[in-house]
Amino acid sequence: MSLVTQSSPLAFYIADKFPATEIAARLAISAGIGLALGLEREWAQKDIGIRTFAITSLLGALSSLLGFGFAVTAFVGVFVLVVCVNARSLVVTRSLEITTSVALMVSLILGVLAGQGHFFTAITAAILVTLLLAWKTELTRFAVGLSPEEIRSAVFIGLIAFVIFPLLPNRFVDPWQLINPREVWLVVIVVAGIGFVNYVMLRLYGTKGLYYTATFGGIVNSTATVVELSPSLAAAGEEASGFGQAVVLLTSVAMFMRNLAIVAIFALPAFTVALGPLAAMCVFAAFVAWLRRGRARRLKQLDLASPLSVRRILTFGVLFVVIEVLGKLAERLLGNGGFLALSLVGGFASSSSTAATAAIMTARGQLKPEIAAVGVVLCSISSALIDLPLVYQQTKNRALIKSLIFFSAVMVLIGLAVLALMLYWRGGVRW
Repeated sequence: MSLVTQSSPLAFYIADKFPATEIAARLAISAGIGLALGLEREWAQKDIGIRTFAITSLLGALSSLLGFGFAVTAFVGVFVLVVCVNARSLVVTRSLEITTSVALMVSLILGVLAGQGHFFTAITAAILVTLLLAWKTELTRFAVGLSPEEIRSAVFIGLIAFVIFPLLPNRFVDPWQLINPREVWLVVIVVAGIGFVNYVMLRLYGTKGLYYTATFGGIVNSTATVVELSPSLAAAGEEASGFGQAVVLLTSVAMFMRNLAIVAIFALPAFTVALGPLAAMCVFAAFVAWLRRGRARRLKQLDLASPLSVRRILTFGVLFVVIEVLGKLAERLLGNGGFLALSLVGGFASSSSTAATAAIMTARGQLKPEIAAVGVVLCSISSALIDLPLVYQQTKNRALIKSLIFFSAVMVLIGLAVLALMLYWRGGVRW
């Protein structure tokens, strides 16, 4: 005779505490997390593989459903298992499986989180851990290649970002309401962070060819990338007129994407307007680069300054403050036309600073999203065009510069046409 009938109080308690659909989702996610981590360890040919990780994650989910005490007991059990595995590894191979052991314990904790219904935290952490495990070679190569100056700069910027930033006043410090220190520094940190992520990618993949370098380096600093790559194009002679077009256009594509990301972070309404023209120019430039691509070329590491160097941070900060102040004054004294004129000129110096200024002014309500979007498009166009004389100065290749002028002109016309259509679709803009 069954001890638990459908009408018994215990059956109602089980159905209420462990609803089938919800429990199935939790178990499925915890098993998926364990499979993802274990699959990577299996590919790395470790003793602890896919089944052990999946079972450990399920153990965490089941123990969390039973209570805190069971979860602690499960953690202790996995810890004992890790100790035994490392003791055996130390005896047999005279090495420790530290990374795999920590990953196994993390798998248990993520299983506990999934069992408690914290799906976002568990899945996001699982993806990050899997990436860290899979990128062992790349991360090791990057860490070994770091210079003492880059390490000191990163520590210094971390100090300023997480210690000094909260202490900065979150208000205007001048009677004209032009400068907000905390807001300025937040923009600097965000833009430097975007640049640093791509700087890491540049250090990892930059030596694989000009196209990788142009893409990752263009997000860090498109103008500096063009200047650094121009000698390689010059060395190729007339052959550079083909793949040189692809390289220069790819730096513009990367710069467009970076400026879009900045606007998306700080002013989503302006992003929706700027997306059309910048995306259209990206698609055209990328298509031409694909058509004109040549054999991938290897080269030495590109010598770009780290976005987290103290000098680079201070330079960007000063440029941003100057452009922000001038932009506000131009808008107050000359209206929207004055701001747009400054945006066009500001792109020659720093399109990222100009794009950030437009986004911040929109977020404060000092600038219409449509005007800010036009400013971002104009500064991006001027930043792309300023690269052309630099390329010619370095290469003296008339065929290359003529083709770049033609494709750049078509790209600009496409961007302006799409921008006009976007503004018309939104009912026009009061200038």
